[in-house]
Amino acid sequence: MNIETRKLTFIQEFLRLQNEEIVIDLEKLLHKGKAELLEKEMKPMSQEKLNSDIDQSLEDSKNGRIISASSLKTKIRKWS
Repeated sequence: MNIETRKLTFIQEFLRLQNEEIVIDLEKLLHKGKAELLEKEMKPMSQEKLNSDIDQSLEDSKNGRIISASSLKTKIRKWS
């Protein structure tokens, strides 16, 4: 059974659930699993990458390629 079929089967079973405790437990398990996966995939940034990003940020600032925090907040509010 491939992953897509397994997900669809799981969704069908999930939608049939009538016990809120099981739903809560599944939500917790999902969040925990996603957090663990993210932690595994995270890798520290190298010193070279950090320095490169800082240099790029300074260059962007010098050349006016920035946006103020208030302008960014205004744009974000328009998203919803």
